[in-house]
This record gives sequence, C-alpha cells and structure tokens, in this order.
Amino acid sequence: MDISLQIKSLLNQAELYRTQGLFTEAREKYNAASDMIHKIDKLKNKDNLLKMISGKIEQLEKKTEKVETGPSSPELSEKGQNLIKNLFGENDLEKAVALAKFGQFERAIVELEALLKDDVYRVEAGKNIMRCKIAIASVDDAVDQYNQWFSGDLFTASQLESIRTYLQPIVDRKGIDKTLPAPDVPVQVEDEPPSIGGIEFNMPEPEEDILDITSIGITFTSGTQKGKMVEFDVNFQSGGMLSLIISKGDRGLIEELQVGDQLDDVQYYSPIAMFKGTAVVSNKTEIKTGPKQGDFCLDVKVAST
Repeated sequence: MDISLQIKSLLNQAELYRTQGLFTEAREKYNAASDMIHKIDKLKNKDNLLKMISGKIEQLEKKTEKVETGPSSPELSEKGQNLIKNLFGENDLEKAVALAKFGQFERAIVELEALLKDDVYRVEAGKNIMRCKIAIASVDDAVDQYNQWFSGDLFTASQLESIRTYLQPIVDRKGIDKTLPAPDVPVQVEDEPPSIGGIEFNMPEPEEDILDITSIGITFTSGTQKGKMVEFDVNFQSGGMLSLIISKGDRGLIEELQVGDQLDDVQYYSPIAMFKGTAVVSNKTEIKTGPKQGDFCLDVKVAST
C-alpha cells in the first residue's frame, strides 16, 4: 500500500476509535501515523500534519482524564438505546437525534454518520454531528470535523456552505478565533419563466423551510421568572422541533413549564436572522444516563414566526 494511503488509513482508524470512546486505541493509531510521518523527509505539510496529530493526542489525554476522574455516568444498554429510537423517532434522522437528546452521543454520531450517505439527510445529519461533537467534546472537535469534510468530496459546495453558516456563529460566540474555510459555491442564474400563450407563467413557491435556530430567548409570563427573558442554546434540531439541554444547576428555570404550555414571546436566533414568534412545550425529560446525567432535555416546537 502507498505510504500516503497507509497514513490516511491510520488517521481514519484513529478517528473511528475516538468517536467510539476507545481513546487508548485511537492514541495508538495517531502515534503510529506520527511515527510514519516523521520518517518521510519530503512530505508536503509535514509540520502541519504532526501538529494536528499532536493536538488530537492532547485532546484524547484530556478526555481520558475526565473519564477516569469524573463521576460514574453509565451508558444505556443497546436495548435501551433502541427503545429510545423507536419511541421518539419517526424516521432515521429523528431516531439518531433522539439518542443524542438522551445523552447517547457516541451511538448518535455512528447513526448520523451512516446518514451522510443519503443525500436527503446529509446536511441535517452533518449539522447534528456538529452538535454532538460540541456536546460531548468541544467546539474544536466540530471545527476539525468541518475541516475534514471541507478537504473531502462527500458534500457538495452548497451543502458544505449550509453547515459552515451554522457552525461559524457558534465558533464566534464561544470566543474562538477561527474562520472556517468557505467552499466555492457557484452563483446560480435563474432562468426566465416560460411564457404560455402570452401569459406569464410562474412556478409555485416551495414551502418555506425552518431556519437553523442556534439559540432562543424565552420570556416567562408566570412563576418566579415572570417578566424575564432567559436565553438557551439549541442543542439539537429536527425541522421545527428544538431541543434544549438544561443543566441540573439551572433546573429551577424550567420547573414550572409543563408539556402543552404555549410560550407566547419567544426570540429566535439563527445565523442569518433574529425574529420573534411562539412555541409549544412538547416534552420535558430528565436525562438518566450518559455524560449529561441529571440534566434536562426540554423540547419546544416552533408554533409561529
């Protein structure tokens, strides 16, 4: 096998092990790739590759330390994960997102990566992989994943741009000084509408899609938070359904919210716009397992904008 392909294979194996939580195995593959790169004198971007691998190994060591010193947080069994999928998802994308909402991020990433092969789900699966990586690791991991996709050919330019415009505001909001490379999206020239018998013919407008929502502000109308607007990050999104992960320390903010409650004054923030609307509380669940154990998942459905 060509040595460049061997290096690429080792890095792909390391990434696969990392997403499965097999940090020791991932580190071994990264070290093997690094040793191989060191032996090649004439290799383009040699220093950058070694720096990237070094950073990956450092992140793995930090994660390993968290796992070894952090509180016990058991993962659900495969049977339990499958139950979540069937109860809370109607299609493959919703089932994968449901796993993530209940703290099963590693399994969710595996299922979302499988959906990248499907052009129908590719963009939404990609965005939710970004969300999982941010939740389970860091924004840096999400940036690394975007750069990997940017260097490949899985996504079209327009699909990649959709992911970039979602991720870049999150990077900026976290105070990270990184500019994601923008794909070269060709400018589309609209065709002139056809004419039929001298009468102008217009194609019907497609239904408006729900914008990507990165955060929302809820103004409470009752309870201890009455009159106050509290902002929450949107951790996961499936169409008009937004999922917010509320930390156990902030549970008091949502204790008085009940399923079916209408939120009449909601501020929505997206990468390209800010607008007001209403929402309905769809579900409120305490996360029992995984790294988010003890936190709450609050689902709200966009009612009007």
